[in-house]
Amino acid sequence: MVKQSFPPVLPTLPRILILGSLPGDLSLAQQQYYAHPQNRFWKVLFRLFEKDFSPDYGARMRLLHTHGIALWDVCASAIRPGSMDTAITDVIPNAIDRLLTENPSIQSVFFNGQKAQKLFDKHFHKEEHLHYITLPSTSPANAQFSHDRLIQHWQIIKG
Repeated sequence: MVKQSFPPVLPTLPRILILGSLPGDLSLAQQQYYAHPQNRFWKVLFRLFEKDFSPDYGARMRLLHTHGIALWDVCASAIRPGSMDTAITDVIPNAIDRLLTENPSIQSVFFNGQKAQKLFDKHFHKEEHLHYITLPSTSPANAQFSHDRLIQHWQIIKG
């Protein structure tokens, strides 16, 4: 039940870092960020940047790189039965502080949901020169947010 995250997606001169908590089981099986078809992460980003949605992982990575968006998870590893964030225990965090130091072009850190933000706050301190914003989770478990409501909240990443 120990699960491990992926390496960060790190474009040249990223301006934004989006942090999730830990990849779910389907993402781990496919070795792709936000692989579950019910997770709205990719649909939200494609719509925000006015691109036609693509199920192709390469197209998804190009979208991030084009818009200077780095992507990672707070947890390097953790124990979690299933894919629910509420079940995460025994966290070993990723080296987010090092990533931020090595990439001074990052101006804003966005959390994909409250769990990512709470895990970050437990393991790191916030740098004064960065903006930190918690966004509603794109997880299908966050059913109270419609796709349109997610778009409204996530619009902020466009600057």
